[in-house]
Amino acid sequence: MNKNIKLAVAGAVLALSASANAGIIIPAGDWTLDIGGNVNTFVTNTRSTGVATIVGGYSSFVAGPNSTTEKTESNITTGLLPNYLSVSGSTRQNDLDVAFTISLNPGSSTTQGGRQSAQQENRQAFLTFGDKSWGSIKLGKDLGVFAGTAILNDMTLLGVGNGAGSLAGNTTTIGGIGSGYIYADWKAQAAYTSPNFSGFQFTLAATQGWNTINNAGCTNTATCDATNATNISLATTGRSGSAPAAEGQLSYSFSGSAVSGKLWTSGIVQKN
Repeated sequence: MNKNIKLAVAGAVLALSASANAGIIIPAGDWTLDIGGNVNTFVTNTRSTGVATIVGGYSSFVAGPNSTTEKTESNITTGLLPNYLSVSGSTRQNDLDVAFTISLNPGSSTTQGGRQSAQQENRQAFLTFGDKSWGSIKLGKDLGVFAGTAILNDMTLLGVGNGAGSLAGNTTTIGGIGSGYIYADWKAQAAYTSPNFSGFQFTLAATQGWNTINNAGCTNTATCDATNATNISLATTGRSGSAPAAEGQLSYSFSGSAVSGKLWTSGIVQKN
């Protein structure tokens, strides 16, 4: 069997968006496989003054190898976007477009306390099916609907990231994700996306709820991290609330000879 293998530059956003540019495309019978990803490493030196207070009221500069008065750290670290290997497949069967995506996301950092970027993540594992006439359904784990488009369109996505001081081993120096606006997170979901109506499109989803935590008054980063950091976003030790969260997004895309762009609004409702 002849296989037509096409190699293209796999942009980093490929790791986050199923509609991004293709990587290595391999026809396989009725299926088309797409393999892509990225590897990134940054050498950083962070020097800061004062005390930055992050969510929960504790200082991001307290813990770490340096004292509370020393605000300079050097790191060789993964950037805001982790290393990515993504495998996707798509086919058209029984009048349905069927596709899947599974990704592996290792970090290249040696970080304090085994922070996220030094660990193995599995951000995506989902199946989609549908038709352009009535939309598509997604089942599995992927980027959340609420605030997800903001992340995918963030100009700092390919950069070093956000944080300083003791957080420098994770992601450092620049970027608004997780501080300029809420982090959408990678969560289990059942989502419906409508067809494209002359640029208008909407998505409705039932998603895994967020944990409710209380970091108020916490002044020791190491203690807070040990008890709460893994639960700041997606629930890790159990379901949160009596029902799944409900998320939705409405978007409008336009293009012309002079200007093109995209407008969107999104929201989330959760009962604890």
